[in-house]
Amino acid sequence: MKKVLLCLSFFVLALSNIQCQNKEDSLNGKSDNKYTILLTGASFASSNNGWFELACKQLNAKPINTAIGGTAIADAANRMVNGTLYTKEELEDIDAFVIMHVHDENVADTAGLKQNYEDYPVPFDRSNYAAAYDYVIKRYITECYNLKFDKSSKYYGSKSGKPAVIVMCTHWHDARTIFNPAIRKLGERWGFPIVEFDKYIGFSGNHLHPVTGKQYSILYAHNNEVVKGEEFGWHPYEGQDEYIQQRMAAIFTELMEKVLPLKP
Repeated sequence: MKKVLLCLSFFVLALSNIQCQNKEDSLNGKSDNKYTILLTGASFASSNNGWFELACKQLNAKPINTAIGGTAIADAANRMVNGTLYTKEELEDIDAFVIMHVHDENVADTAGLKQNYEDYPVPFDRSNYAAAYDYVIKRYITECYNLKFDKSSKYYGSKSGKPAVIVMCTHWHDARTIFNPAIRKLGERWGFPIVEFDKYIGFSGNHLHPVTGKQYSILYAHNNEVVKGEEFGWHPYEGQDEYIQQRMAAIFTELMEKVLPLKP
């Protein structure tokens, strides 16, 4: 009986210590998340959708969602210029930087691109989507590398600095016939993984719904847009309980499980 009571006492003490440590970690801003993922984008990526946050739960990742409806990649570039896209502390912890700015533009155009991101005139306007993408990519890679020179960074003195993991996304379906091929081309040029929402979403603009006679995407969207004279679903229904948000979360999760480094 004494042994049982002694073991029980040790168990209660250990549990109490764990609870105190968890409370202390919570107060210090720590969490049990294995990863931290930063997302930038516009209305298709903003937190009211839910796919990103749902995926991060599955990935055991802390979501940092900086997407703002109505913005473009130029706005993300300008936030980097101003130092407001992410903090220095967040840069230290980010395991992957995900970009979902999906305006139907040729973001892979090479005309006028600068070798050094600092040579771009700022602030950016929306006249050159490819240049803004180029700026965001090169600046993030540079800032990650330069952590090797920062004495306050855990990457200080390392050979390669912080690994810069950048992931880019297609539109949620295949109606954006300029952007989707361009983002794949840009990803191939840099060696970046692409979240192919359009490929795995479960329908294609090449076939109409056999009952409605309209584009499948219309069934899953709360508003429509006209592309080359044909109507498509524009913004999908929002919320983690919606089918499209859940499917996008699954597609994103599968890709990220291949991309994120394994941690002990």
